Amino acid sequence: MLARNFTRIARLSRGFATHASSTPASLPAVLHLKTGQSFTGRSFGAPRSIWGETVFSTSITSYTESMTDPSYRGQILVFTTPLIGNYGVPNNKTAVDSQDVGVVLESQNVQCSAVVVADVAEKFSHYTAVESLSSWCARNGVPGITGVDTRAITTLLRDQGTTLGRLAIGSDASLTSPSAEEYWDPSVENLVAQVSTKTPYELNPTGDVKIAVLDFGAKANILRSLVRRGAAVTVLPWNFDFNKVRDQYDGLFLSNGPGDPNHCTEAAQHLRRTMQEWDKPIFGICMGHQVIGMAAGMEAYRMTFGNRGHNQPVLALASSGSIKAGRVYVTSQNHQYALKLEDPFPAGWEPFFINCNDSSVEGIKSTPESGKKVWGVQFHPESAGGPLDTIEMFTDFLAECRAHKLQLNIPRSQPMDAAKVAPSLKQATPQRVAVAA
Repeated sequence: MLARNFTRIARLSRGFATHASSTPASLPAVLHLKTGQSFTGRSFGAPRSIWGETVFSTSITSYTESMTDPSYRGQILVFTTPLIGNYGVPNNKTAVDSQDVGVVLESQNVQCSAVVVADVAEKFSHYTAVESLSSWCARNGVPGITGVDTRAITTLLRDQGTTLGRLAIGSDASLTSPSAEEYWDPSVENLVAQVSTKTPYELNPTGDVKIAVLDFGAKANILRSLVRRGAAVTVLPWNFDFNKVRDQYDGLFLSNGPGDPNHCTEAAQHLRRTMQEWDKPIFGICMGHQVIGMAAGMEAYRMTFGNRGHNQPVLALASSGSIKAGRVYVTSQNHQYALKLEDPFPAGWEPFFINCNDSSVEGIKSTPESGKKVWGVQFHPESAGGPLDTIEMFTDFLAECRAHKLQLNIPRSQPMDAAKVAPSLKQATPQRVAVAA
């Protein structure tokens, strides 16, 4: 009887776990660091060797979202969580309408150069999963290494900072360690230009408020967070001169992106003119925040190991919309650069957030006296994955855009309250979308 019942359970259509699909055979693999350390394991994913910048993330979940985040372009991503791949990879296509932007994850393809895990799951189990982590990496040409001590690697990166690396696969694994001169530094390249859209495109064109997004490598959930709050979004290349079309829009949004913000001085110069001559709301995240700071006269610098993970605490130094001064918010972050803390701040600006762990600048905002409505935050309010403590900053931004639009369309004598200008969600005709490839 027991055997018969167990047999019935085993016949469930889903089963207990899904076997990994056919993937390239596992090969010898070695992770070399420029500082001289080497870690030996086995390969998974694409059977090819690569160069990159070795960084670590403390995020426990959402490895698929991290790997498709364009901010990881050119990086060898070390996950501190021991087991990666246990819930597989979902189908990465969805509708393009007033609720979504064409992809489930953060872009169409894997963006990091390679992944390093202690233990890759050969089987996966999740109702949305369609393939294993290994087969997904293989399809995207991304190699991985498993069976290494990620605790030791993370400790090294914590102590010595982000380090250039080489992941050697197969016959390359038996070669001697590369010389220091051989390592490739992705930060010398303009990675933003590689991941930004090359041509403008629209999302949710029937939205009630028009927002232009400068794409430095935008995560899909940033765009999703805007269209789900009723915005008609036009995504523009990173170096597009917004001043040529600014009067067509109710607000400007600057996205996240990879690499050194000093490659984006052209965008900062355009933005400086925008902030001087245009009084509509502007909001920037991550790279966008750094570009706002540079346009305001601040300096961006390279941090020792950056902040990457879903548990970074930030302290609000000022109140604005849903953000209350004195409160600590837990945030999702992925960045190597930050704005330098200055005293005094440039005229017309004030600090908005500060990191509770390392005291780095996590946000800036225009002062009430400046007459401007500009905010920048180093963290990701939209998360994906991570905490949603600050997600309402998108609502705050669009409320300001709607209020400004309403103010322009009514006599000055009539009262106006931004908080009462509610979003209007309208069904859009699907458009072609070019979320970062």
